[in-house]
Amino acid sequence: MEIAEILTLLIVAFGGWVLWGNLKAREIANGAIRAMCNAHGLLFLNDTVALESLWPVRDDEGRLRLRRVYSFEYSDTGHDRRKGSVTLIAETVDALDGGPPPPSMPEGEAGR
Repeated sequence: MEIAEILTLLIVAFGGWVLWGNLKAREIANGAIRAMCNAHGLLFLNDTVALESLWPVRDDEGRLRLRRVYSFEYSDTGHDRRKGSVTLIAETVDALDGGPPPPSMPEGEAGR
């Protein structure tokens, strides 16, 4: 095998490894958000997350890991859309942000 073939094979293998890791991380993010929405009585809209960023970072033990930030949308009433994000370092949920709390409903509006 020539060096160009070896490099091509390594690049393809690395791409497959990153893709496989992204699929696993996406499922972990979806599970964390589903659990949050169920716990708070929210609706997880579109039932999926979208990858916003992917960066190498060091974990607490100094090892190089990939940090993935996913965005998602949820609703508290079914009539509005709110944005949130979940951050994973490797396959561990590092942060789960449901966005700002919904504005309080003016008095007299609750029964409508």
